Amino acid sequence: MKQKTLERWSPWVLLVLSILIWEVLCRAFNVSEFVFPSPSRIAQQTVEFKEVIAGHAWRTFWVTMVGFGIAIVVGVLLGFVIGSSRLAYAAVYPLMTAFNALPKAAFVPILVVWFGIGIGPAILTAFLISFFPIMVNIATGLATLEPELEDVLRVLGAKRWDVLVKVGLPRSMPYFYGSLKVAITLAFVGTTVSEMTASNEGIGYLLISAGSAMQMGLAFSGLVVVGAMAMVMYELFSYIEKHTTAWAHRGSQGE
Repeated sequence: MKQKTLERWSPWVLLVLSILIWEVLCRAFNVSEFVFPSPSRIAQQTVEFKEVIAGHAWRTFWVTMVGFGIAIVVGVLLGFVIGSSRLAYAAVYPLMTAFNALPKAAFVPILVVWFGIGIGPAILTAFLISFFPIMVNIATGLATLEPELEDVLRVLGAKRWDVLVKVGLPRSMPYFYGSLKVAITLAFVGTTVSEMTASNEGIGYLLISAGSAMQMGLAFSGLVVVGAMAMVMYELFSYIEKHTTAWAHRGSQGE
């Protein structure tokens, strides 16, 4: 019980300690707020501009969720196709890996030409940067299905489709939730990067505006808000994973 309590509270303890050290260093060395604002200054400007920050944060959040939702659909479908066929795995996986290596920020100017400034580039950037982990994990979960298990199911009369849908997909759920926790953080990165160059709303736009006005506390507030939204979504997926795939972690629950 003590170990579980310690694990539950350890992130918060580390966060508080980091903030305290940050504050002490800023005060001890008299660091200018225009260079590196202290946590107290960031909190002050967060309260001062709370309505502005909330409006931009809501824009970033729902745009990210739209792009992330598209990434889930496309990632699962592509992952299923790639993981269910050795030929598809051999043909598509290397190309997708090469595509994932491309810097997604470089796509923003192209997306602006195609869709104009606004939500279009932000949604597509969030999608492009987040679908790959989902696709890879679904494909890996299906492609690594034990041959012995598949042979036994075939002997029992199961068809290839039955093996994939009734065994392969459930077996891929831990991979799927793991990919969601990674992909959602990347989706927020994609949206913010796009908003910095191709939008007049959102946290990315707020960062550029605050930086131009030398309001570094406000800029850091925007970063904190993006991190908080990503953390909340991460914890949500962790909660769902824990209550839907507990069988996959039964060996570590007693530790």
